[in-house]
Amino acid sequence: MNDKVLKQPQNQRHFSSERIQRKQRDLRMLHNKHPVQSVVGSISAEPKPPTVVESFAKKLEMDGSPVMNKKIYKFGDMEVLVLVTKPSGKTKIHIASDFQEPLALHWALSEEAGEWKPPPRSFLPPGSVSLGGAAESKFSTCSSDDLPKQVQCIELEIEDGNCKGLPFVLLSGDKWIKNNGSDFYVEFSQKFKQDAGEGKGTSKVLLDRIAELESEAQKSFMHRFNIASDLMDQAKDTGELGLAGILVWMRFMATRQLIWNKNYNVKPRHISKAQDRLTELLQSTYITQPQYRELLRMIMSTVGHGGEGDVGQRIRDEILVIQRNNRCEGGMMEEWHQKLHNNTSPDDVIICQALIDYIRSDFDICVYWKTLNENGITKERLLSYDRAIHSEPNFTRDQKDGLLRDLGNYMRTLKAVHSGADLESAISNCMGYQAEGKGFMAGVQINPVPGLPSGFPELLRFILGHVEDRNVEGLVESLLEARQELRPLLLKSCDRLKDLLFLDLALESVIRTAIERSFEELNNAEPEKIMYLITLVLENLVLSSDDNEDLIYCLKGWKYAISMCRSQSGHWALYSKSVLDRTRLALTTKAEWYQRILQPSAEYLGTLLGVDPWAINIFTEEIIRAGSAATLSSLINRFDPVLRKTANLGSWQVISPFEVVGYIDVVEELLAVQNKSYDRPTVLVAKRVKGEEEIPDGTVAVLTPDMPDVLSHVSVRARNCKVCFATCFDPDILADLQANKGKLLHLKPSSADVVYSEVREGVLAGSSNLKGDYGPSSITLVKKQFGGKYAISAEEFTPEMVGAKSRNIAYLKGKVPHWIGIPVSVALPFGVFEKVLADKLNQGVLEKLQILKKKLGEEDFDALREIRQTVLQLAPPPELVKELKTKMHDSGMPWPGDEGEHRFEQAWTAIKKVWASKWNERAYFSTRKVKLDHDCLCMAVLVQEIINADYAFVIHTTNPSSGDSSEIYAEVVKGLGETLVGAYPGRALSFVCKKSNLNSPQVLGYPSKPIALFIRRSIIFRSDSNGEDLEGYAGAGLYDSVPMDEEEKVVVDYSTDSLINDGEFQQRILSSIAGIGNAIEQLYGSPQDVEGVVRDGKVYVVQTRPQM
Repeated sequence: MNDKVLKQPQNQRHFSSERIQRKQRDLRMLHNKHPVQSVVGSISAEPKPPTVVESFAKKLEMDGSPVMNKKIYKFGDMEVLVLVTKPSGKTKIHIASDFQEPLALHWALSEEAGEWKPPPRSFLPPGSVSLGGAAESKFSTCSSDDLPKQVQCIELEIEDGNCKGLPFVLLSGDKWIKNNGSDFYVEFSQKFKQDAGEGKGTSKVLLDRIAELESEAQKSFMHRFNIASDLMDQAKDTGELGLAGILVWMRFMATRQLIWNKNYNVKPRHISKAQDRLTELLQSTYITQPQYRELLRMIMSTVGHGGEGDVGQRIRDEILVIQRNNRCEGGMMEEWHQKLHNNTSPDDVIICQALIDYIRSDFDICVYWKTLNENGITKERLLSYDRAIHSEPNFTRDQKDGLLRDLGNYMRTLKAVHSGADLESAISNCMGYQAEGKGFMAGVQINPVPGLPSGFPELLRFILGHVEDRNVEGLVESLLEARQELRPLLLKSCDRLKDLLFLDLALESVIRTAIERSFEELNNAEPEKIMYLITLVLENLVLSSDDNEDLIYCLKGWKYAISMCRSQSGHWALYSKSVLDRTRLALTTKAEWYQRILQPSAEYLGTLLGVDPWAINIFTEEIIRAGSAATLSSLINRFDPVLRKTANLGSWQVISPFEVVGYIDVVEELLAVQNKSYDRPTVLVAKRVKGEEEIPDGTVAVLTPDMPDVLSHVSVRARNCKVCFATCFDPDILADLQANKGKLLHLKPSSADVVYSEVREGVLAGSSNLKGDYGPSSITLVKKQFGGKYAISAEEFTPEMVGAKSRNIAYLKGKVPHWIGIPVSVALPFGVFEKVLADKLNQGVLEKLQILKKKLGEEDFDALREIRQTVLQLAPPPELVKELKTKMHDSGMPWPGDEGEHRFEQAWTAIKKVWASKWNERAYFSTRKVKLDHDCLCMAVLVQEIINADYAFVIHTTNPSSGDSSEIYAEVVKGLGETLVGAYPGRALSFVCKKSNLNSPQVLGYPSKPIALFIRRSIIFRSDSNGEDLEGYAGAGLYDSVPMDEEEKVVVDYSTDSLINDGEFQQRILSSIAGIGNAIEQLYGSPQDVEGVVRDGKVYVVQTRPQM
């Protein structure tokens, strides 16, 4: 065959013999700005009442016998139930229907599908008749008070033996009732999962409809693709979850979990036409609903290209040409020919490749089977086709050249229909071709896609010429350049958009396989080479992802890391580690999105369709494994130990260095056990620690691969409670610790390591972690009374009126150096909440709270949430509004009500949320643990104007990890400090500074937090309880501080941040922060825990407390 690629304008600017010259692009232009509103729960209609047959089935299932198989067949308004149960030692088959006419069952037994063996007479119900190769049994009438009307039913009892199924048809008068023209067949094996669940987190109505139509869809690919097309409008209407449902269904099909062809002959051109219809709809949706492009790409990857007219018919015609040209009309080739005529499928691409490999291997039949088996085709599968392939190929040497030529040409035809993402066929479809050969694609002309970029054909020819290169960097660069050139065309509508999409999918796939091909060469590669490959894979992932802003900034971070490495910066490995950690977080977020969107649909639909449980369980895992995210994860896992070694980070970060002895327990997340009490000293190995959790009673150590900030709530709590707390970066060490579950270990931490060893039980007797030594002690708390004022200024802050947080900030005013800013403050003092609650305006709220507190006293902890909601119903007494307005104006603070009544309502809601946080779960259980009287806990509210920070920081003036009092430790984040003290993923920038040399801060770690918070000019209402900073109980951080306005979440680009890339700016800001800590410690004469912000280079302190 003579193929001629239609000529396109050529451009030589981008190419050398081995590498292309890539264009410089602004990576921010790759940002996809189409946010998706995820649906919580499930999308479903009002549940339909069960039909009489469904009710009858439910009644049968209630006897407790295991359900092996269940199927309801629909015939218009009528239904037929088949239910197989497994009482002890036998199998029962229940068949029931709501047909009005009397029914008879014509049935047999079988050891495999398609076989009819006469049942033994002992198996026949009374009144049955033997008919040679089968039996006929009459249905009886069943009625019950539980059923809206009568059903006809029959029960067969089969002893356990060699029979695997039951074929049958129904007879109504002289009319045979069949399953879409075929015999019914019931399998006895365990394939039915009884309960598909409620479909939570799915488009349930759509999935139920798919399940109803599956018996029709499994007739052929034509039926399946047409049904999918018919369902697209419904899928689009339900958004993300609807398209996820279509993807799951098509993926089950593509992975051979569903029947491809059943008792139906269809011409290949009809299959390709149905494919074409579906891909046209997907193409249209890709333009009209851009927020779902990633899902639509994934659906297209499971569906072949398709095509109108003779594209599909050529599959049928050209196999005849091969047989005629090469004199191979019989045997395996004829059986394949019959299969192709009956129902072509993606399996045919694999069969064709297996034949080519077999011929090339000099007719080694083992090679034929190797290719088939490696691609999921077994002998059993070949025999399962409606037109089974029984024979093996058997060619002669004189047929070799002709068959290789013709099968190679035929492969192109097969891929044109079935393999939209095949690189060569995708390029041909976009670039255009004409065929002048005889017999194969004869007279076919595909025009090039209009509007392709200048030089694009040359770029694609370069790719095809280097696609097998061992040195993959040049190939991957060219593939990415092609994807970048395609991207503007993929963002706008055109008639041939799907051709471009399939080309983009093919380019993405080849990048992935090329990178994986290079893994063996990375064992001794230089760090710069590994980082460069990471940027290539990350760029590939960015181009395929919808929500890609974080990935883009990870990519920019890696590029900046490479520049630091090239310039031999002393911090390149430390900075690279932060980018690696952020990239890992981004991949985790992406995997969690896949899990949340796809897995519930896979479980619900897979159960309805009887998909093998193993295929359901690993559905999302396999989706991830097949994409660029998995390739990227492999690369960064290889690089992580290299970076840790180069940056001298070791395998541990010790956050709270206490030597302990305890029994190992392994948990998924610390949050799940935070309210538990262990009855023996316990070392928790927790896979996830966010940073806001409590540490359970009885816990002597928490070890985790997660990376909470050293100054996060849980870190502070660990140090206060003398609990060993450390992050382990080495997966092998972590796996060894998990393998020691239940054993007694001795943990001895140093500043950068944790040494552990197993000890005998007797050692525990001499340990300081014995039960009782680490348990909570009772603490007395004095309840505060209302002092007669609803609002007070900073000059009125006294221990009877406000907590330590307010008093400390007032104390600093005028005492710290002039270059340290202190925000203006007022407060709602202790007792105001109780005074407001007692006001006659709020009598109903008071009565409701009293009832809820009684429920709480009875340990109904759901009452906590109800109490918080009830507190939000409080109305403000006029005196409170008047006094607060006066105090804020007198202090120079803006009064929210000046901007309108709605603004005061926002402020009042924030105040109530602070009060309500007294009853948040973490705080409530924390007071219970130390036997603190919760009723005595009072809440003042510190009111401050928010400084819209460039950076926020927390300082401990004695290094908390080492206990070194000569050294200040601090952490810094971009934006507001909530990302530092709250449960936001990633690490802050951390540094230490000697008090004797405040101008020389030493950075310990660069930031990996992907999110920063910013806010408009606003007011914040801070919790200030009388339970904070008590001896033996650190209540700080337990209660909420609430801004009047919602913070804006911004994805951070650290590569352009002056704190990262400007050495002088970094030194000046970090030295100023260290200077604040030193000055405040000198003022108080004791170690301090200081929070503050930086705005336009000026530093502010927003609170300080004794360091615990």
